[in-house]
Amino acid sequence: MEQLIFSFLLFTSALSLAFTDPVGKISGSIIDQELNEPIPYATIIINDMEGNLVTGITSGDDGTFLIENIKAGDYIFKVQFIGYKTFSKEIHINRNNTNIEIGQINLEPNVAMLDETVVIAERTTIEQRVDRKVINIGKDLMTTGASASEIMVNIPSVNVDQDGNISLRGNSNVRILVDGKPTNMDPAQLLKQIPSTSIKSIELITNPSAKYNPEGMSGIINIVLHKNANQGFNGNLNTGVTFGENTRFNGTLDMNYRKGKFNIYTNLGTNFGPRENGGTLGLPEQNIEQVFKVANERTSYLYKVGVDFYLNEKNTLSFYTNQGRFDGGPDGFISVTDADDSSMNLTQLLDINMDNRNSAYNFLYDHDFEKEGHDIQFELDYNDFEEEENTKIDFRDTELDFTPYTDFVLQDRQNFTGNIDYINPLSDISKLEMGAEVRLLDTNNDYETTNPEFSDSDYQYNRDIYSFYTTFGQTFEKWSYQLGARLEKFNVDAIYNNDLVYEDDYFTLYPSGFVSYTPGEKNSYQLSYSRRVDRPGFGQVNPIREVASPRLTVAGNPELRPQFTNSIELNYTRKLGKKGSLTSGVFYRRTQDEINQIFTTEEDDPGSIFLTYANYDSNDSYGAEFSANYKFTDWWSTNTGLELYGQTLKGVVGNEFIEIDNKAFTFRTNHNLKATESLTFSVFGFYRSKSQDLQLDIKSMYFLNLGARYSFLEDNKATLSLNFNDVFDTQEFRVEDGRPFEQRGRFKGETQTVYLGFSYRFGGGKNKALKRKSRDNDESGGGGVF
Repeated sequence: MEQLIFSFLLFTSALSLAFTDPVGKISGSIIDQELNEPIPYATIIINDMEGNLVTGITSGDDGTFLIENIKAGDYIFKVQFIGYKTFSKEIHINRNNTNIEIGQINLEPNVAMLDETVVIAERTTIEQRVDRKVINIGKDLMTTGASASEIMVNIPSVNVDQDGNISLRGNSNVRILVDGKPTNMDPAQLLKQIPSTSIKSIELITNPSAKYNPEGMSGIINIVLHKNANQGFNGNLNTGVTFGENTRFNGTLDMNYRKGKFNIYTNLGTNFGPRENGGTLGLPEQNIEQVFKVANERTSYLYKVGVDFYLNEKNTLSFYTNQGRFDGGPDGFISVTDADDSSMNLTQLLDINMDNRNSAYNFLYDHDFEKEGHDIQFELDYNDFEEEENTKIDFRDTELDFTPYTDFVLQDRQNFTGNIDYINPLSDISKLEMGAEVRLLDTNNDYETTNPEFSDSDYQYNRDIYSFYTTFGQTFEKWSYQLGARLEKFNVDAIYNNDLVYEDDYFTLYPSGFVSYTPGEKNSYQLSYSRRVDRPGFGQVNPIREVASPRLTVAGNPELRPQFTNSIELNYTRKLGKKGSLTSGVFYRRTQDEINQIFTTEEDDPGSIFLTYANYDSNDSYGAEFSANYKFTDWWSTNTGLELYGQTLKGVVGNEFIEIDNKAFTFRTNHNLKATESLTFSVFGFYRSKSQDLQLDIKSMYFLNLGARYSFLEDNKATLSLNFNDVFDTQEFRVEDGRPFEQRGRFKGETQTVYLGFSYRFGGGKNKALKRKSRDNDESGGGGVF
């Protein structure tokens, strides 16, 4: 009887279990994707398929978690932590699947959210993303200079010449953006106006996707400025002085007030003080020597005022205005000595003053849909640039019949951009992006002169671009890809003295493709392709002749055509745990209808050159890059890079078509040495090999910079920085040969300087800013729509 009762109980128990819903458990661990370190107290949420909360916990000190007693069903599993992108995954619990082991979850830092606080890391770090290399500016680079132009020389793949002109991978056809936006300012001038302490990161987009505007043959450099959206009142003061042959000053004040649904911010910056340049250029065949010395006076002001209005958690309105003021220019002389004929000697005095105003106005509406990552943005941007250039030219020490004269140039450039961007994550592995954009540019140039050899003139250059883009990508366990295309309608006309001298109207397709392979946590590979365009700049098509020096006359060619480039590159990244990472890459570019300079000799004037521009058939360029971001010990870390470049240059020099096969390399290394928690030192070395362009054979260059940084007061809110630039006074541009005739020269700027800087953070408050998908620095930003 007892055995019968036991059998009955066993049967009823089994029967009960058969008709009872099973329960399951979920386990795993959470780590920082970049640092490979556990993330404690991350929020883990379990929602049903309709979005209702079922249960949730936080991760432990070691980043692990275990959720038990979850009924059978379909759920959305989410991991959230401030400053990181949300991890989301569908899970299914049933009788055959009750133990869900998710494993290691690598949370990716959310750049858009991290931008909302002004926190500067101790050392500069480099990360390779899907479509760009991001250099996060640390305190080690903050000691290297007062402006963006002075710290650019530390950035891999970037070169800056004596005049501040910038090139990427050995090519000057690069597009400069600030917070993802173009400006109408000259890039060299713009970089000198942006204080280094205002820079959060610099993005090198060497092979942009179809979402980005296709201008810039060698790619895009995007300078991302600091933002602050802390609750309450917060601010940051930075000021510094540069000592050299001249003394220069810089300062910035960033302030922010966040209360409720409003965030109001302002950024004020200034740079002023002269900078000297000088050098010699000899023409041995003509027995002629040219000597010049110029002091570039500069006073600049840059300020930004903006407001963010958070209507609710799904809608945000933003507006800001950026205003820049600049006054200054070169003041000096150019002297020409003819050893064979002293009657040809002369000294040209030049005094050029450029007074310009740059104004930008931006409006953004951002709407988040219910689905995570489903977003639409509507943006309007208007930029107005006005400049008055007054040039006074006089002559002395000459028997030649030269008459002093004055040039006056009034430039007005207006640029309107309207765009809409739409992002839809179709599934866990697929994402669709679409957008359209309109860009309208109007440029006017009025030229007046008292020079009897030239006449007053007026030049107008108008350009309209309408574009539409779409990209589609999927991400699998180890593989991901993205395909895209951008269709553009381009219209341009140039009017010179009321006569139409050039017009063009065409449709162009710009495809792009990316494939990534990540076999494990440490290694990743990326192959990419894109088609780009470099349209002639205003100076390249402006037919107004100007005398740059007694022996050089410059004028543009209004009939220049755009040059198109097909680019392919392969990148490899290896993470070295907490120590850092290694990145390497190779690239190849073919350019059609290449725009090049033409140097021709002036008739009846030996040693004089006329410079203009023309299109040629094709040009090939290629290269390889290697960089290491590595922390040797707790007190010693480095960013070191080697870049190898090759290119074929074609053009007319001295009435003769020539072809130059140029090969060069650049090596740079930056070391950060931590003496104490408050005191750090930095050492930066740079070497660039000899190279060639169409006119000159350029010798190698090298220099060494030293820096120190000391933090003090509560929470290290105050910082003093000291930097000694060009310690051995070796940073100079030297020429050893040239075309159309032999040339030897040396050009030296005011590079040996001592910089003393001070910064102070004030205010405080917990960051509670809503997420704003800014096009400035979002990986998906940059393209646009009406």
